[in-house]
Amino acid sequence: MGAVMAAEAPSRATEEHWAFPPPEGWTFDQAKELELPFDNWELVDGAIVVRGRTMLWHNRVRDRVARALEGAQTKPLDVVTACCVMLDEKNVRVPDVIVYDTTGLRLVETECVPVANIVLAVEVVSPGSRSTDRIHKPGQYAAAKVPYYWRVELERDEQIAVHEYWLNPETRTYFGRPDHPVHRHDLATDKPFPVKIGLTELLSF
Repeated sequence: MGAVMAAEAPSRATEEHWAFPPPEGWTFDQAKELELPFDNWELVDGAIVVRGRTMLWHNRVRDRVARALEGAQTKPLDVVTACCVMLDEKNVRVPDVIVYDTTGLRLVETECVPVANIVLAVEVVSPGSRSTDRIHKPGQYAAAKVPYYWRVELERDEQIAVHEYWLNPETRTYFGRPDHPVHRHDLATDKPFPVKIGLTELLSF
């Protein structure tokens, strides 16, 4: 039934059939015209994908990581949370945190940050986003040559661990930071700029 509906979907997205894109998929310009029944979505290979709800701990960790990065940033770099990143017209992701180069961007005109401006992408893993944050998103970010990727995990002891990845530009894949791939208790790195984050404090009230 789904295959039939997808094949018969018209070329323009509407509220009634957004889940059934045409064979070539929706573009971002088509998708953003919709009044969808949800606000939080991404575009993956031309398909609209709903982003799930997040827990309180996730949002606190995201915001505190962003504040730590913002406090350490150096111009022309800037930090923002939950901003769309344009990989291409049919792939638009929304990392939890990004560090991006502001060169050539106008704040009042920029809707999605071009992936060429992204220096660091950070994803905080939720139960419903494990495969996406561990496999799919880093694969796309690496293919798009985002230099650094952090995967933030809540471990079984309810402590935060940050997996730090660097880009191999020749293979367009990530590898764990050679000397310290996983940070627990404290994070200290000089990529993309020197920053220290007390991980044990991220969940404290």
